[in-house]
Formats: sequence, C-alpha cells, structure tokens
Amino acid sequence: MTSDKISKPQELKNPIIDEFLNYLLTIKGYSERSAKAYEYDLIIFFRFIKRYFAMVPQSLDFDQIPINDVSIDELRPINLGILYAFLSFVSKERHNSDYARSRKVSSLRSFFNYLCNKQKYFSPNPVTDLEMPKLPARHAKYLEWDEALDLLKSIGGRHKERDFAIITLFLNCGMRLSELTQIKTTSIKNDSLKIIGKGNKERTVFLNRACLKAINSYLAVRPESDSPFLFLSQKNGPISNRAVQHMVKKHLAECGLNTEEISVHKLRHTAATLMFRYGNADLRSVQEILGHENVSTTQIYTHTNEEVLRETMNNNPLAQFEQD
Repeated sequence: MTSDKISKPQELKNPIIDEFLNYLLTIKGYSERSAKAYEYDLIIFFRFIKRYFAMVPQSLDFDQIPINDVSIDELRPINLGILYAFLSFVSKERHNSDYARSRKVSSLRSFFNYLCNKQKYFSPNPVTDLEMPKLPARHAKYLEWDEALDLLKSIGGRHKERDFAIITLFLNCGMRLSELTQIKTTSIKNDSLKIIGKGNKERTVFLNRACLKAINSYLAVRPESDSPFLFLSQKNGPISNRAVQHMVKKHLAECGLNTEEISVHKLRHTAATLMFRYGNADLRSVQEILGHENVSTTQIYTHTNEEVLRETMNNNPLAQFEQD
C-alpha cells in the first residue's frame, strides 16, 4: 500500500480526503482496502463537484480532472440536491449499479459526518436526509452441503493438513480471509478462538469437533517458526491473503467446482447458509459468529432454494385434500 501512495499523481491527492482517510485508518480501525474504496468514491465525487461548479472546462475528460485544489470552501455549498445530482451522474454517465451507488452513499455519509460532526468545519450537514438507494434482494452464492463435503475430501498435496484446517475453518466458522490469516497460535484456548474482525473488534468463536481435530492435525506437522501466526507459508512465515486465495482456488478447481462463482468469501457464505439450513441457528447467533455489525447483513444468508419451498408446501397436511 505504501508504494501506491508514493506513486499517486499529485493532482489525485487532496488534503481533506487524506485527513479523512487517516481518521478511518487510525481512529475507526478500517482496513487499507476499505480506505481505498472510500478514497476512490471521494475522488469521483470531487471531480463531479469541480465540473458541477464549472471549475474546469466541460470539455475536459472527467477522469483527467485534478482534485488537489478542492477545499472546504467548495464543499460548504453542497446540499441534498447536489448529492442526488451526483448519484444520478454516476448512474447515467458512469453506469454504476445499485450496489455501487449504495456504496457511494455510504462513503458520502461517512465523509460529511466527519467534516460536520467531528471537525465542525461547516453546517448544516448535507447527508442528514440522504437516503440509501433501494437495492434488489440479494442471494449469496454458496456451496451445497455435498459440494462442501467433496471439497474437504479432495484436499491433498504437500500442505494438506494446513489447507484442510484452513478450509475447515472457513466452512465451519464463516470467518473472513483477513481474520483467518491473522489467527495466532495463542488465539486458541481449549475450544474457543479469538478473532480480530473489522474495526479491530474482537469476538470469540467456539470451535466444533471438526475444527479442533483439523487444527491439531496441522499443529502436529506445523514447521518450527518464530512467527506467532497459526498458518504458515512455504517459507515458514505468516501466510498471505493472496496465498490463501490461490490455495482455495486450486482445491476448488481440483474438485471440479466453478472457480469463477466460488471464492474464499463464498466459503463464508456457505458456512452461514449451512448454519441456517442444517444447524437450526437463529439470526442473532449467526450475526455474532460472522461478526456482522448489523443484523440486516446477516439476513442475506437466510435464503432458501425452490426445492425447499416446494417441499414445505407439499408437507402441509392439507396438501393431500382434494374435493371430490
């Protein structure tokens, strides 16, 4: 991430955005990846503002508009109408999806709340009544139970104990990639695992028998290392996010599963789906296990397929009654 900041053209840097990103990273505990997403959205917004207020020629290519000179004075006149004009622009001119526009609304809310509520740069706050776009219902892709079993059964190779333990944790605990690679050997106490999630928030996940057995099998062959992290790379250092992604993709392909549709994050979806479908889990419990801040995020995993709906209807005791 450091090289990205060094090589960034000066016209794409803005002190207000940098100040906000520092707040997200150091105070809110956001990841570099999340901060980069906010930065991208705000660069687009600042370019729009410069065009909206005719600060640049209309003929100038949008992606070439510099933002380094946008100050608080340019942001002070922003109102709800201008924000909706921006959302209309990214929808019509940049073909943003509902989800992309929703993320931009989140970015704008966080940004202006910081400027107006934290720093008190100006008022009123233009995002006070800014609404989120209505999103279509989402269904998370996931592995079916038999596909998940096939994946686990197919794991082999030089690092089979490590790979099996990693994929077992994904499929049973539903943890994020960044959470898994940050697990330390000291994070495990008996059947409990301390996880550091988004915003450096710590939560406890209880390990079932499959997880404990997989971890113990891996620890029995884990190389000696000075690294405090549980999962090691081929060089006996902490395994990287990219290495785990590559490993999971390799095993998915070897199992004949679609690597375009299924990824590390989809294993998290699979865990959540299996908890609801076969574990009789309630929404709040799964929310706690997954580390979701809002229960609405967890609700996307409560989907059922057509066969389940059909079976439910057919099992109605009145389904057999027919009029003579």
